[in-house]
Amino acid sequence: MIDALFADFDGYLKDQGDLAMGGQIIDADSAYRSVDIEATLKDKGLKSRIHRKGRRNTPLNNREEQGNNTRSKVRARVEHVFGAQSNDMGGTLVRSIGMARAKARIGLKNVAYNMRRLVQLERSAVGPAAHAGPP
Repeated sequence: MIDALFADFDGYLKDQGDLAMGGQIIDADSAYRSVDIEATLKDKGLKSRIHRKGRRNTPLNNREEQGNNTRSKVRARVEHVFGAQSNDMGGTLVRSIGMARAKARIGLKNVAYNMRRLVQLERSAVGPAAHAGPP
């Protein structure tokens, strides 16, 4: 059911001339980088944007530091989603019986967040004067 909701929402976005691009690039903290994870992502056709980590006596070079800075901007946006769900949508703890129910709860939060974010983006595109109301 959650997949159907996301498909409907994606269809709505396409009808409006927008295109959701989720799930194609993986951004994560350097703690998640490993040879196995990089290979798994590559096998699934996903592009890894996992932060690089310096080692003792082997600091990151300038290019790697710049790459991490670029990745941090994306990660900050992603962290905003988790913050919104944690603060505005009942927290991050999922209490349910069974994996199907847990996935449904998380999926509903994700769809609700995406809808709320779309409304915010549409309002900001129109501008503040349109929302000022009558004088």
